[in-house]
Amino acid sequence: MTKDNNVTMKTPIQALEDRRHQHGSRVAMVQPLGGGQVREYTWEQVADEAYRMASFLKEQGVQVGDRVALVSKNCAEWIIADLAIWIAGGVSVPLYPTLVADSVKLILEHSESKLLFVGKLDDWDIMKAGVPGDVKQIAFSLAPDEVRGQAPQWGDIISQHPPLAEAARPGPEDLATIIYTSGTTGVPKGVMHQYQSLSAVGDKVIKVYDLEPDDRMISYLPLSHVAERAAVEMAMLYTGNKVFFAESLDTFGEDIKRAKPTLFFAVPRIWSKFYQKASEAVPPKKLNTLLKIPLLNRVIKKKVLGAMGLDECRVALSGAAPLSTEIISWFNKLGLEILEVYGMTENFGWSHTTEQGDQRIGWVGTPNDGVECRIGEAGEVEVRSVGNMSGYYKQQDLTAEVLSEDGWLKTGDVGEIDDRGRLRITGRIKEIFKTEKGKYVAPAPIENRLASQPGVELACVIGANMSQPIALLNLTPEEQEKLSKGAAKDNFTKALNDLLERVNGQLDPHERLSCLVVCKTPWTVENGLITPTLKLKRNEIEKHYAADLPEWGASRGVIWEH
Repeated sequence: MTKDNNVTMKTPIQALEDRRHQHGSRVAMVQPLGGGQVREYTWEQVADEAYRMASFLKEQGVQVGDRVALVSKNCAEWIIADLAIWIAGGVSVPLYPTLVADSVKLILEHSESKLLFVGKLDDWDIMKAGVPGDVKQIAFSLAPDEVRGQAPQWGDIISQHPPLAEAARPGPEDLATIIYTSGTTGVPKGVMHQYQSLSAVGDKVIKVYDLEPDDRMISYLPLSHVAERAAVEMAMLYTGNKVFFAESLDTFGEDIKRAKPTLFFAVPRIWSKFYQKASEAVPPKKLNTLLKIPLLNRVIKKKVLGAMGLDECRVALSGAAPLSTEIISWFNKLGLEILEVYGMTENFGWSHTTEQGDQRIGWVGTPNDGVECRIGEAGEVEVRSVGNMSGYYKQQDLTAEVLSEDGWLKTGDVGEIDDRGRLRITGRIKEIFKTEKGKYVAPAPIENRLASQPGVELACVIGANMSQPIALLNLTPEEQEKLSKGAAKDNFTKALNDLLERVNGQLDPHERLSCLVVCKTPWTVENGLITPTLKLKRNEIEKHYAADLPEWGASRGVIWEH
């Protein structure tokens, strides 16, 4: 099923030039500087700094095809540096800002990166030992003091270098970026994307959501992740809309209210947090009652959405994992339709989108422009897309396993297609397990239902070769704090028992959970139990709790780990 294969070939470099000429004096990005201060960048300033930094990169010996890495939390200089690398003819290699030293070392050495931009980071100390001695560092304005004291600084470079006279002019099949996957099942893979992937997605994303230069977005999910790269960076370059950056997790509530995004993309964990906090303020039953009162209906909707900073949002998107039906329905009552989308690093996030008015809850929509989709062996979803990667860097054998010669990408997801071409993801091939009864269970949809419960941060359903599956739970920091201060554990246990009963009532007999286990150890990137994109590392979680699984598997109800 294909909508259209017509591709307009305009590289991000050319898109930047268009923005500069068409919208030079308009504000492109708003960067918080701390203490309530912000810096606004016009398109003219973005282009000027990108060309000046490209001049410095050429001075450092960057040749066409050389890899240049970036590690930073989201900020304006991240995007400008990405552009500078391309203008200089280089290939950008983004690193997650939460990686540990071993992962940093692996990626920098595997990619053969010659330079590393270092920016805004929470814990440089856990990363810095991974930077090889021959990789030269460049400090963003918000880089750690240690880096700024030793490496050339952004501001100095910009003031001391003239703009590069002529930008690189890459072709459609030239390599633009290598994006390393977050590695839920092992060593990260370097996904190679050519300029045609970026160009096609940048051009087409405008049409899907009718983007306009007056639209606003907030950038807070890692720019090193393909979703933010496509939905924020490419959309901004090809549309000219304004992007606000979040300063930190602590200030996110204020950051989003300042941005008042008209288009907002979030992973289910974020939507779940919105829902949980709003439900604590106005329980769903009370909200339903208030919404039935005509005079209060519009006021309540605006107030609840306004508290989230979403009262001017016209396009709300969710991706990376399924979002629970309960949360989608709740937002629908407030007049905000959350559209589920589907994509992956290997196709630059460009696969399926739910169009407004065509929502089927639990389904991720129809193929995007330039995308074909089919169901292959064992129910695996396969896509052929203008955004598909050219392969895994230095891993031809692995590339051949997932990418056919005629361009079909095996996604690793199991799914089905309805009569209108909409896709539903029912699980991951590597995640689906078989109980001792020989029945298959897809854990993700069950975990989704569990994670919508206030107080629950993450859920991991386990059950391979067990009589019935069980679920391990991690609580939110807020809930943990309440319990540590003597909040009634009995009340929360009752809420979890009710949750167990409610969720089991929605499942087939072989899928029903025998127990919920509240784990005392938080699952973090640092302890290796989740990825930098907050996905579960199932194998690691199962190994971590292996000694307790037999006892828990024989239990019923709610168990608190001792």
